[in-house]
Amino acid sequence: MKVAAFNMKNLGMKKVSDSFVSKRLIEIMSQYSIVLILEVVDKNNKAMELLQEKLNKASERSYKMARSACLGRDTYKEQYVYFYREDEVKLEDEYQYEDNQAGDEDAFAREPYVVHFKCPNTVAEDLVLIPVHTKPEDAQKEIDELYDVVTAVREKWGIDNIIILGDFNADGRYLSAKKKKTVRICKEPFHWLIDDSVDTTASNCNDETYDRIVVYGSEMLDAIVPDSAKAFNFQKEFKLTDEDALRISDHYPVEVELKTKAGPKKTQPKKKGPQKDAGAED
Repeated sequence: MKVAAFNMKNLGMKKVSDSFVSKRLIEIMSQYSIVLILEVVDKNNKAMELLQEKLNKASERSYKMARSACLGRDTYKEQYVYFYREDEVKLEDEYQYEDNQAGDEDAFAREPYVVHFKCPNTVAEDLVLIPVHTKPEDAQKEIDELYDVVTAVREKWGIDNIIILGDFNADGRYLSAKKKKTVRICKEPFHWLIDDSVDTTASNCNDETYDRIVVYGSEMLDAIVPDSAKAFNFQKEFKLTDEDALRISDHYPVEVELKTKAGPKKTQPKKKGPQKDAGAED
């Protein structure tokens, strides 16, 4: 089961109505059992409803949607939106992080919209996803604050199978190696699955690793297919020009695969020896 996060860059009706862009977005999204979309700008939700309609029309699997309120400090607002296959996972609960800790209020530009999925076919049957899209200049502080979000979620739901994913802006001048050492989720028991060598940007002007996937604890780490975390380079996959790639987004999706449960072992029937006739003599 694959899970992904994708900053689609100002995703609204203009892009969803563009046949070239929406076709490629749907080709990308339909690879995943759960895909988190970032930077959604859709005040009346019409664009996301149209995207869901197009996705379900094109895909063999039916997708449901969960979305946050419009989040942001000023007139510019974004939403976190999840699309998920309803035959694979079930949305069990949702939680809009309130970001109101005494003395540390409003730490996030866009507070995480946290979801709890039931995933009966994976080894992590209960899965919590915490999304993030940091304000670049505040990346260090916001990434550090994710420690408090994880603490709040564990207290609220009692679940340790947690994945933090999204656009962390966790590279370059926004999060240097020196700054990273001060961030609480950069230490055990957190594990960063997308390392600094991965280019998650579609722009050829840089090769930064802004987008990340981080898991909490050894049990969640053990539920991940080894070496499955990566960026999906849609420009290379679809053989796109630089211009066409940037029409889709300036970010690549980041993805990871969860281990599925092993099915029951098939036992071979025991071979029977030659049968004696009922009336035969020894």
